[in-house]
Amino acid sequence: MAETEASLRAGIVATCRSMAEQGLNQGTAGNVSARFGDGLLITPSGLPYEEMTPDDIVPMTMDGRAEHALAPSSEWRFHRDILRARPDVSAIVHAHPTYCTAFAMCRKDIPAAHYMIAAAGGPTVRCGGYALFGTEALSQRALEALEDRTCCLLANHGMIATGPSLAKALWLAVELETLCRQYAVALQVGRPHILSEAEVAEAMERFKSYGPRPKAG
Repeated sequence: MAETEASLRAGIVATCRSMAEQGLNQGTAGNVSARFGDGLLITPSGLPYEEMTPDDIVPMTMDGRAEHALAPSSEWRFHRDILRARPDVSAIVHAHPTYCTAFAMCRKDIPAAHYMIAAAGGPTVRCGGYALFGTEALSQRALEALEDRTCCLLANHGMIATGPSLAKALWLAVELETLCRQYAVALQVGRPHILSEAEVAEAMERFKSYGPRPKAG
């Protein structure tokens, strides 16, 4: 059953608050969007999550027009461009969690040091190149890093997680931050062993039915 606009608006607010509760984000950083109709719904710019209501969520068209009292997130462009380029994606979570952002600051990809890399859709989580926030250049870097992937890092910035639903995108964001934290600790312990392409492919096959699923209507 297709979600209504009201339920999607409420879901975006709930996702934002869950991001803060789970330590994925701080202050007014980060943003969330969801596909709706021929456009999208996205969080407003600069509004603290604890103050946000469903009515504050900004509707946008795919040509970048927004008619709302509040301005859309400064990162609306990469949300729009990902949704436009990826029909498999219906929701996007962007945040600046500590471990993801630390690797992004170092401009490092995350290798297959754990089978949960399969959630990324491939044997690495790529770190896209740097570009100023809110720009077309950053949007292009994000699209490149997300090719054949479900999530990525953005150099000197943060992370993006996508999904067929808000629940799946948020789940992936949490898993990506966990993976980055585990990899950071493993690097301190020693030299992490990297799984082979065959081992990653086997895990990816299992992941086709893994993770949160929509509730029965």
